[in-house]
Amino acid sequence: MKIIYQGKPREIEENANGFVAAKTLEPENKNKIIAYKVGEKTFDMRRVLLENEEIVFIHTSDKEAFEILNHSTSHLMAQAIKRLHPQAKFGYGPAIEEGFYYDVDFGDESLTENDFAAIEAEMARISKENVPFIRKDVDAKEAKKVFVDNPYKLELIEGIEDNISLYEQGEFVDLCRGPHVPSTGFIKNFKLLSLAGAYWRGDSKNKQLTRIYGTSWWSKEELASYLEILEKRKANDHRKLGRDLGLFMISDYGPGFPFFLPNGMLLKNALLDYWRKVHLRNGYVQVETPTMLSRDLWETSGHWDHYRDNMYTTKIDEKDFAIKPMNCPGAILVYKNDIHSYRELPLRFAELGHVHRHEASGALNGLFRVRAFTQDDAHTFIRPDQVESEVKAIMRVMDEVYNVFGLSYRIVLSTMPEDHIGSEEFWKRSEAALAQACIDSGHEYSINEGDGAFYGPKLDFKLKDSMGRTWQCGTIQLDVNLPHRFGCFYIDENGEKKEPYLLHRVVFGSVERFIGIITENYGGAFPTWIAPIQCAILPVSSAQNEYAKEVYDSLVSVGIRCKIDDSNEKLGYRMRNAQVNKIPFTLVLGDKERDSKSVTYRVFGEKEQISVSLEEFKKLITKSVEEKLRYL
Repeated sequence: MKIIYQGKPREIEENANGFVAAKTLEPENKNKIIAYKVGEKTFDMRRVLLENEEIVFIHTSDKEAFEILNHSTSHLMAQAIKRLHPQAKFGYGPAIEEGFYYDVDFGDESLTENDFAAIEAEMARISKENVPFIRKDVDAKEAKKVFVDNPYKLELIEGIEDNISLYEQGEFVDLCRGPHVPSTGFIKNFKLLSLAGAYWRGDSKNKQLTRIYGTSWWSKEELASYLEILEKRKANDHRKLGRDLGLFMISDYGPGFPFFLPNGMLLKNALLDYWRKVHLRNGYVQVETPTMLSRDLWETSGHWDHYRDNMYTTKIDEKDFAIKPMNCPGAILVYKNDIHSYRELPLRFAELGHVHRHEASGALNGLFRVRAFTQDDAHTFIRPDQVESEVKAIMRVMDEVYNVFGLSYRIVLSTMPEDHIGSEEFWKRSEAALAQACIDSGHEYSINEGDGAFYGPKLDFKLKDSMGRTWQCGTIQLDVNLPHRFGCFYIDENGEKKEPYLLHRVVFGSVERFIGIITENYGGAFPTWIAPIQCAILPVSSAQNEYAKEVYDSLVSVGIRCKIDDSNEKLGYRMRNAQVNKIPFTLVLGDKERDSKSVTYRVFGEKEQISVSLEEFKKLITKSVEEKLRYL
């Protein structure tokens, strides 16, 4: 039988499955191959190859293999739970970016993290049994017989239009598309991590299930390294750091509505001052639109019909009004305030808009998930021929901002969904323009098929922080829907009215969430330029207090945020306090410094103390701020 491998035809035995193909084509790696692909579809190793298929093996080192391993581990955990808790019923059990979870209904029982050890022990026993994962394709009638006592699986079966696949591993059967590792023996290095409540299918009207999170890795070393990162994340939790560093608070009088404290406002203002300078330099004009607008506007935009449950509403003069959940309609009204020529485009409106969304109370999480936040929006009105050039210009802004914070990213292009508006020709042309903008800007991208907004394709920017987590922050969305709904137009070179395209764009996304991200990314030890307090001034004794005030005034005059600690505490205690508060620079002023108009400084995290003139230190710290260095 002939197949295509690495671009060349190869002969393998008739009716060969993935195992045979791996042994034939990559004998040295056969034990590291867990699945194979034909085109975009991934198959289990037991599946028989077809004539002339072009195959690509998935090795344990491949990213996709990690997902397969974790999905398989969720099944392993479910089998272990079923042995220990026979009454358990299972909902969803997918792989996620760093592991897996399974939603389980334990009936009248309740599970705690104290039960994890028993479940892990049973998982280890099943792993040693080396039970094969066997795929079985059935019709809906047969599938329903298998899950007759599980209302969650029965509901899922009702929504499946194609063939239904089951996976058997010993006595356990699950509803699943697959693929999986060949057997449970491949799953050896795993850890159950946490519990959470999760409504079935994310609907608060449904029963709340127990969601068990876990992670699985190919080696003990990888698992140990990941668990170390988790410990670091706990130490860097922005909620703890926000409290310790006086950045923000959440009150019981307003769950989900953050209060920024003095230090937090210093940080936030430094961030937004930088944002304004970047946008001014890149041709944006800043606008501000009302927080509350009438129902008529939200009906025209479509939000009233599609987003009503997440909007806060009230009545004014017996008329319905809503607090804005997003800034787009307001920006469109700004555009419509004037008649525009094709020569004016692109027209870039930037807005730091304060928006409100009704999030479920169980989803609230510090600054990461709130009910009121600031979006660093921009709405750019362009001609159809300007899509590619403007997207490239936006990507230059993204590059500049993310590089300042040392955040790497990858780009995902989401393409036409089934429920789209506009012609396929528009979608193909728009998707090609976004893709070409990525290529021209030197960025790779992956495709997220069918996940574009209904009105146009989008580019999502997935940021990676210092602890390996991925965050969805920036996005660029191409929209022809809202300009049409609001009757937007520009006058073209022939004096005719034409509808503009609209690019929705955020860099930070939610400013509050971005502050949470960088707080954890830096562990609260912010670079000098955004640190709430950039310099702590410590006179050794009261004899240097007057000079400390002189140093303070001199630094403040060049824009440095300072604090004098002339308390009666010992110098060592005050030095430690500056380190605990993660202040970038600490100055110690004794008689020598006073008499020579100098300072002795120490950089956060360093032990060395360096003496320089006051003027030299001013230049040093000013450079740190202006060049956005970490410290020096």
